Amino acid sequence: MRHLNYNHLHYFWTVANEGSIARAAEVLHLTPQTISGQLKLLDERVGAPLFQRAGRGLSLSDTGRLVKHYADEIFSLGSELSLVVGGKQTRAHSALNVGVVNSIPKLIAYRVMEPVLSAELHTRVVCTEGQLENLLADLAVHRLDLVISDRTIPVGMNVKAYNHPLGESPISFFTKPATVKRYKSDFPKSLDGAPMLLPTHDSALRRQLDDWFKQMDIEPLIVSEFEDSALLKVFGAAGAGVFPAPQAIAPEIERMYGARAIGAAEDVRETYVAISPERRLKHPAVVDIIAKAREQLFHS
Repeated sequence: MRHLNYNHLHYFWTVANEGSIARAAEVLHLTPQTISGQLKLLDERVGAPLFQRAGRGLSLSDTGRLVKHYADEIFSLGSELSLVVGGKQTRAHSALNVGVVNSIPKLIAYRVMEPVLSAELHTRVVCTEGQLENLLADLAVHRLDLVISDRTIPVGMNVKAYNHPLGESPISFFTKPATVKRYKSDFPKSLDGAPMLLPTHDSALRRQLDDWFKQMDIEPLIVSEFEDSALLKVFGAAGAGVFPAPQAIAPEIERMYGARAIGAAEDVRETYVAISPERRLKHPAVVDIIAKAREQLFHS
């Protein structure tokens, strides 16, 4: 692609934000014909149409959404530069867009991203939660800078991204304080027939737990299943049953949910991975996240 004309890019960006050429023309104090002509030139430089018709209005094409992502960054930095040079602002917080796979425990996600939350780093974290495949699609078009996952990139998925292992944690079982003695004395046999809260069958952790129960000749009474790990812990703290969670965040679980650990399934381990669009990490916040997660959270 040839060098872009930034005036053309600014016209495109204004149209995308305003939703129509007519409204953009009013904002830019130009004629609609002028803006239409400039957009046509930008389409030619990019090599693909940036807008498509949507009724009487315009909507961004896939290429248009990608270009707008970069335009947002470019004009945001331009505004920041004006403020800094004018002395009205010392330094703005840059945005780090992170996708978190929805099966990841929320406390793990927080602990992984905690290093970049200090004001000194001037980083504003924007979190999106969803299925791994959807988050990887957003990563591929640069809507996300990083994905935190409990599994690596699926084999055969056509996306240019790279796995950066963070570490792993054994799984422990927790219960409310009143029932700790009952389950701790003969663990893990004490889990046979125990009311149990588990992740749903489509999670990797659930499959590991089911295999472990079979190996231990244990048949718990499954009373509830959850997609959301935080909701699972809330039910467990309320006394609905015994529940599994990563040993790496045991102190936080005991403090926040008032639950107590009764024992660990050492052979059941949850793995955590940071996925980035680049093999060689450059973003300082991403480098910090990965280094500190390995060193402080998972000790790997």
